[in-house]
Amino acid sequence: MSLSYLEANARERIAHLLDVGSFEEFLPPEKRIVSPHLGQLDAPVSFDDGVVVGRGTLQGLTVFAAAQEGGFMGGAVGEVHGAKLVGLLKRAVQDGAEAVLLLLETGGVRLHEANAGLIAVSEVMRAVLDTRAQGVAVIVLVGGSNGCFGGMGIVARCANVVIMSEEGRLAMSGPEVIETANGVEEFDSRDRALVWRTSGGKHRYLLGDCQQIVADDVAAFRAAALAAVQTCKSASTALTLAGLEAEQAMLTQRIARFGTLSEPQDIWVALGLSATQAQQVPMLEADAFVALAANYRVKG
Repeated sequence: MSLSYLEANARERIAHLLDVGSFEEFLPPEKRIVSPHLGQLDAPVSFDDGVVVGRGTLQGLTVFAAAQEGGFMGGAVGEVHGAKLVGLLKRAVQDGAEAVLLLLETGGVRLHEANAGLIAVSEVMRAVLDTRAQGVAVIVLVGGSNGCFGGMGIVARCANVVIMSEEGRLAMSGPEVIETANGVEEFDSRDRALVWRTSGGKHRYLLGDCQQIVADDVAAFRAAALAAVQTCKSASTALTLAGLEAEQAMLTQRIARFGTLSEPQDIWVALGLSATQAQQVPMLEADAFVALAANYRVKG
């Protein structure tokens, strides 16, 4: 029986993504490691601070994994939340893990914790790059209803591989933030089709921001994650100067080609899709979309 990644919670995703019964959670809820800030503001707390971290196996390979719980403050990052992610990444290097899987679902930094949350996200970014430099691949999965925004959107792009479903979203600023800052004329957050055309998995795949698009199914994410781990084992995981320059060249090319376009479908046409194909993109299942996009996407 298939399990929707979108509808599953953090623990369900990890339990079904990794080998059955293999996950060992670090700092589980019974430890009651909670945010020191939320209680002072009379805000609700979670005994895992909204993120599940631990170790398990994926087809027998030792991996470390973290899953953000979108049901608690939208998966937003605070001091303890970020520290758990940093600790997981450091432990993965110490134990010589095959890879770290980050199941991200977050609106970004927890506003309740302000600077502490911002510092936490910056520490996660550094830890991701340090982990890669030590030969441990970092693989990000995005398919939750809250998407992956804010500082954690940057964290996602620091990883070796980003895997998304069509339902997932990835961006720096969320639709409501853009609308609040620049007005509804700039971006209407209530236009759900526009939102997904702009930040959804298919658009991110076409622009080269994610390396694989899969169906909304935990089993599909598992297969893609396993393939990514195996691919990374035979390649350098560190972010090199050449790799950074290649990313910069890709972004420069994208601005030159698409900088004057405001509608994602116009970008798809500029990539080489016909107007008819561009209109079909939102309706295609993952496999059919990948086949169509093979000759048109920007290589990230």
